[in-house]
Amino acid sequence: MYKFKPLLKTTIWGGDKIIPFKHLDSRQQQVGESWEISGVKDNETQVANGPMAGKSLNQLVSLQGEKLVGRQNYSRFGNEFPLLIKFIDARQDLSIQVHPTDEIAHRQGKERGKTEMWYIMDSAPDAKLYCGLRKKITPDEYKHMVENDTICEALAQYTVSEGDVFFLPAGRIHAIGTGCFLAEIQQTSDVTYRIYDYKRRDKDGNYRQLHTQEASECINYEVLPTYRTPYEAQKNQGVELVSCPYFTTAVYDIDEPMTLDYSELDSFVILVGMKGEATVTDDQGQQTTLHEGETLLIPANTQTVAVEGTLKFLETYV
Repeated sequence: MYKFKPLLKTTIWGGDKIIPFKHLDSRQQQVGESWEISGVKDNETQVANGPMAGKSLNQLVSLQGEKLVGRQNYSRFGNEFPLLIKFIDARQDLSIQVHPTDEIAHRQGKERGKTEMWYIMDSAPDAKLYCGLRKKITPDEYKHMVENDTICEALAQYTVSEGDVFFLPAGRIHAIGTGCFLAEIQQTSDVTYRIYDYKRRDKDGNYRQLHTQEASECINYEVLPTYRTPYEAQKNQGVELVSCPYFTTAVYDIDEPMTLDYSELDSFVILVGMKGEATVTDDQGQQTTLHEGETLLIPANTQTVAVEGTLKFLETYV
């Protein structure tokens, strides 16, 4: 089982929640993102514990192959780790964005698209976000609305609270709003098309680049009744939140000992601590703690994991 040194990203919109949430001794300011587990080129997290300490995630994959990620995943992704896990703390509104599908990304000369999900943590009482379209628009209307600053009128907006879940398949317009604090699970991809940025200027007085044309090729113009993912919270059992070709994610809220059986699963598993603390022991007797703000990578050759404590956590795998 592996923990990683987080990559803390100072951003112009970053807040002050990530450092205390992760119990870090750091004075870094305006931390907008903590990249917990990342194989993104030039942004790879390093192992923090055990004999592999100091090795990057992708080095770990190349050394251990299917023992770490699973036979099918290794065949599908090779030495690149397929998921990126982040915590995000927005002190200001983030830009309105969309991501391409794998197919469109390939057509546009990119390696792959991006599908992701959000799990909302302890956010500000008035925190809001955009997810999906609330009314039907055409590609031409979309471009016109970006130009005349009315694109937000076409988007579904949600006031959020802890435990809310939003699934963001490639093509769904979205934006994190002021006061949102969340965990993000996504394909390993850095492809983001900025649709609108509220006419804000950077430190040099310039507007940030928009990707209006590229985005127009990616947007799914379908309108759904709601974009919030419904689920019923349960104690001491897993509740599936999202299942898609890129990841399956469940939430657990435990206060009694529990054994997670991965003997039939051909994948690594990632546990993301959301609240509380527990001891995690695998079938080889290896033991570690997992508390809020920590992320744990469990290799694919692990059969079972015993979790003991009081902990809410996300479980995700491919």
